Amino acid sequence: MTQQTAGIHHITSFAGNPQANVDFYSGVLGLRLVKKTINFDAPEVYHLYFGNEVGSPGTAMTFFPTEGARRGRIGGGQVGYTTFAVPVGAFSFWEERLTKFGLAFHRTQRFGETYLQFKDPDGLQLEIVEREGGVPSGWSFGGVPADKAIKGFGGAILYSIAPEQTQRTLQEVLGLEKVGQEGGLVRYRARGDIGNVIDINAAPIGWGAGGAGTVHHIAWRAQNDEDHAKWRERVVDHGFHATGIIDRQYFHAMYFREQGGILFEIATDNPGFVTDEPFEALGEKLQLPPWLEDNREFVESNLMPIEVRVLEEDEQ
Repeated sequence: MTQQTAGIHHITSFAGNPQANVDFYSGVLGLRLVKKTINFDAPEVYHLYFGNEVGSPGTAMTFFPTEGARRGRIGGGQVGYTTFAVPVGAFSFWEERLTKFGLAFHRTQRFGETYLQFKDPDGLQLEIVEREGGVPSGWSFGGVPADKAIKGFGGAILYSIAPEQTQRTLQEVLGLEKVGQEGGLVRYRARGDIGNVIDINAAPIGWGAGGAGTVHHIAWRAQNDEDHAKWRERVVDHGFHATGIIDRQYFHAMYFREQGGILFEIATDNPGFVTDEPFEALGEKLQLPPWLEDNREFVESNLMPIEVRVLEEDEQ
């Protein structure tokens, strides 16, 4: 059988103020901060992971937040919209919630589905869609009950500078299936039940520029280390330059930039986020890789203190 990814593993973006990032994704959207660590390549920068109760693959939205970071420009070579899936019947709850927090949003339709589109404080483009698929979230926080909570990713809209080539990569490398085309977008579907619907522009889009409010990379799921090694071979066999396999503590990673300019990662589903702290305490303590543990005091001194907190609008 041709190797196929189940869909999105995680999406990682740049952000500005770290506390504002936590307030929005935990305080407003109700996601759990499942891991507070650092960018392994730049330890003066947080790497924050938000998701369902355990940050399952297909639910993890991650950020590199830096106070004072310059704004990016959304465009080609990026994920244009990150899509969150909520339970069927939850739309009115989310419209009321976004209104309560003074967030502008609008409804739009494509491929027979309705989406609520809005932006985070840094301008990152987000949307919510109702979907039957996906395991319901087991997490509630602030004013977001579990039965209305974000289940994980619905998918994403990719912005490619060379969409025909990106589509070829989605089909021939990642094993996604083309399922439709309308309104200047082409739709693909992965085999999983969450993070599985990918739309891409049919006509080329000019380059964007990285910075706060833009996506750094999108990661696709590999089942385990054996599957991951096969993915790397597959990527190289299709002519891409792939990095070596990198240990990210909570998954193993491999990166390549596809011809439409988007940085792709393939990441293992295992071992997950409960490897270095118990379920009950996920996200509470700054977790460092072993090679930085001896320098914990110095690393922590360079990071802005942050906390997960219920926002005033939910205390009224």
